[in-house]
Amino acid sequence: MSPVLVRDYMVLRVEQLSDTSTIAEAIEKLLKTRHHGLPVTDVDGKLVGFVSAKELLRNAGERRTPLAKILRPGTYTARPDTALDDAARIMFRFGLRDLPIIDEAGVLVGVLANLDIVRSHFERSSPAKADTLKRLLAERYGIAFSYQRGLVPLNHLIPTQAKVYEDELEGRRYELERGFAEPLLVVRKGEAWILVDGHHRALAAREMGLAQIQAYILVAEDPARFATLETGLERTAREHHLTSLSDIEIDRSAHHPLIEVTTQLLRRFDLADAEESSSSRSEGPPV
Repeated sequence: MSPVLVRDYMVLRVEQLSDTSTIAEAIEKLLKTRHHGLPVTDVDGKLVGFVSAKELLRNAGERRTPLAKILRPGTYTARPDTALDDAARIMFRFGLRDLPIIDEAGVLVGVLANLDIVRSHFERSSPAKADTLKRLLAERYGIAFSYQRGLVPLNHLIPTQAKVYEDELEGRRYELERGFAEPLLVVRKGEAWILVDGHHRALAAREMGLAQIQAYILVAEDPARFATLETGLERTAREHHLTSLSDIEIDRSAHHPLIEVTTQLLRRFDLADAEESSSSRSEGPPV
């Protein structure tokens, strides 16, 4: 398997500053972004440095000063053909949130954020799920399967999960809006697209108005024989009357198990605060 490269995950549309921009202009632009700093380029588009929010704050009193006056020359960088794991090590070792990507001429061509590293981890874990499902299907039905990555039509997906959670659905929408789209896991059987994994993602994508989404698609190498069999996935869908994404119930009263676990400590402190507040209000003179 060929190594995953920075070019596969870097952001191409880079928010950047010119070295002739003033500190005031840089602060104004940074405040409009979600970043903690921005790369700085010269008139030819070559990277000359990186300015952080801390550096701008330190020099906030010199609002008319050009960035070129306060920039420390050079910054950590990588090339598009750098292995993603190597870029991740650079970012980890030096505590970087963003890593500018330059070409052979030093021109800024992209940025790799730590969130892109996280996204790559999840996306690269999906083939392992596909391999596992491929093996399980082959063992269960005695048919070899293969898979490939591609687009699947959301309106034709047959779900195999009867319920999703509203809070997790909101989280998946947030991820999709920011370009984090872990592929679904789908089994293709004739004209049917059976959704195995990714029900929250599929619903979130549909609510956002998308018609298609990326998926790992498993296909039987003996489709004629596979067509004569009813899989456990199809039986689950039939028993729960699931024919489309519209048939999935959205649970608005309970937390997704992931949210339930990760917010336990928060709720525990909230409850303790509430009990302490209630106790202090109830205290009064003895009777």
